[in-house]
Amino acid sequence: MRIREIEEKDNGLIENIIKRSLESFGLAIPGTAYFDPQLGSLAQFYKQQPNANYWVLVDDNDHVVGGVGIAPFGQQSGVCELQKLYIAPNAQGGGHSKKLMETALDFAQQHYAYCYLETMNKLEVANSLYTKVGFQLLDEPLDGSEHSTMDAWYMKELA
Repeated sequence: MRIREIEEKDNGLIENIIKRSLESFGLAIPGTAYFDPQLGSLAQFYKQQPNANYWVLVDDNDHVVGGVGIAPFGQQSGVCELQKLYIAPNAQGGGHSKKLMETALDFAQQHYAYCYLETMNKLEVANSLYTKVGFQLLDEPLDGSEHSTMDAWYMKELA
């Protein structure tokens, strides 16, 4: 497995991984990434934003099995958001989410002071990982949050 920047040819594959994952948790609902308008064109979306990027995890045949993004968060100066961290079921459990997060956070540290993320409390494995890599649980979302269904919010200082 290796990590590389997303290419346009990867858009449909990562969209499928994200949607199937959300469906598996009963989260194919408004207020989640499932309905993000850019979900089918992530390569283009991240290239259009300053200090943003999306990486995909690919197997030995260059087939996408996961991904993660970093983008500026709303109007918050110095704050980015860790976005769309998803791994296909057949690639889970191998430490790949942590490696994707490390790639994203290394990039974020070059451009931002803080990294924010939104998730759901019921995604226990994900929440455990966020805490292990230094994210602190917040009491409420930051102003400008677009995913109204989320009920867990984290922040990490990138110093």
